[in-house]
Amino acid sequence: MSSPNILEMRGIDKAFSGIRVLKRANFELRSGEVHALMGGNGAGKSTLMKILTGVYAKDGGDVLIEGEETHFATPNDAERAGIAMIFQEFSLVPTLTVAENMFLNREPRAGRGAFVRDAEARRRAQAIMTDLGENIDVRTPVEQLSVGMCQMVEIAKALSKNARILVMDEPTSSLSTEETTTLFKLMERLKANGISIVYISHRMAEIFAVCDRVTVLRDGESVLTEDCRGLTMQRLVDAMLGAGAGAALEWQPRHHELGSKPMLQVEDISLKGHFEQVSFEVFPGEIVGLAGLMGAGRTEIAETIFGIRRADSGRVLMDGAPVVGNESAIEAGVSLVPENRRTQGLVLDHSLRDNVMLPNLKAFTNGLFVNDSAGAKTADEFIKSLRIKTDGPGSIARLLSGGNQQKIVLAKWLARNPKLLILDEPTIGVDIGSKSDIVEIVRRLAAKGTAVLVISSEFEELLALSDRLIVIHDGRLINELDRRAIDSEEVLHH
Repeated sequence: MSSPNILEMRGIDKAFSGIRVLKRANFELRSGEVHALMGGNGAGKSTLMKILTGVYAKDGGDVLIEGEETHFATPNDAERAGIAMIFQEFSLVPTLTVAENMFLNREPRAGRGAFVRDAEARRRAQAIMTDLGENIDVRTPVEQLSVGMCQMVEIAKALSKNARILVMDEPTSSLSTEETTTLFKLMERLKANGISIVYISHRMAEIFAVCDRVTVLRDGESVLTEDCRGLTMQRLVDAMLGAGAGAALEWQPRHHELGSKPMLQVEDISLKGHFEQVSFEVFPGEIVGLAGLMGAGRTEIAETIFGIRRADSGRVLMDGAPVVGNESAIEAGVSLVPENRRTQGLVLDHSLRDNVMLPNLKAFTNGLFVNDSAGAKTADEFIKSLRIKTDGPGSIARLLSGGNQQKIVLAKWLARNPKLLILDEPTIGVDIGSKSDIVEIVRRLAAKGTAVLVISSEFEELLALSDRLIVIHDGRLINELDRRAIDSEEVLHH
């Protein structure tokens, strides 16, 4: 007999400026269940969860908690009903301790208006951590914790408010493999204690690893709700995008002639504490994947090639000429799409147009004046060619989805016509549709002769894209593999 539903959302409607974002959408959650909510950019996932957490008011439909119809006018209403959201970006105050964060604005006091009972806050916080099986000292300032530990503190903070339903939005996007495993074990303990979890992630393998059921939204409508057992990856992708739309993520052998001269030469570069004596080449029109676990030194190698870091020894050459420093790398035709688009790749409060223009100001300036109309025209060309979903070049980057933000980062560097494009985790936190788009963009660039270096923690992505793979382990290059010689993901894992 199945567990009773703790949450039911029936026939939810929501429109903005007359445009229907949710169309009689349905979602349900059982007690002690992890239920995935999936869909492409603009499918309605965020809107549905904002209705659940009291941020938006629904236009129609019903929300029931344990069979009782409820109306949340504010996030505080949802919080009092036992609903908490763990956002992708943490809401913790770095300079406060774990205990102080957990009880911020809810500090236990000796009486009305009396002094804060710090010892009592620490005792309660430590008890929650112990119940979660986490060995975190609640007296520690949050700024001293790892990303994985901060994730645990966010969950503990929600449980301190007696949350029964947790909404987790891309919870593993910044976690290492080990931290992800720890989170999954914690989720199992939460399930055993009757906590219900709505799990939002674009990482398909995680859905099958940790979730009991999955609901897919497409264009604001619920198109699939099924147990994960027996559900195939292809059926899930088809539900999200339509039949056959995931074909871009399969490896497509490319027939291209490598010239006799490499575009990039990395010769015995070392950087103390990160990598040692790394050497490899990338030819025009070739896609080379950098494989390795998080912390292996991949990002540091990319940043050294781009000139952000200075190698202790060795050298980097572009088209046969030495590259020294970031400005030298950019002038030589190197572009880098960084790992964290929000903090490293975009000015979030600026427009799409401004972000595209920033690394290309020389091309858009005439004396002291910036030619905004030319910038808008270039931005509009990339909106069309990269299929960026936006109202236009004036759209603010912060308001766009993760996949569309990533395409803006791509656009601003593609505007320079790079000779070498370095992509560090290019599809992290984006949906399967945007991932397919980005893979196709990279293939088109390579077909035109651009040399491409890709770093990814998703092995299926490396297998789909790369002509050749370089394996980095503990800062050392330990192997090079021709993609045609790799017949399974297990080989790459090894």
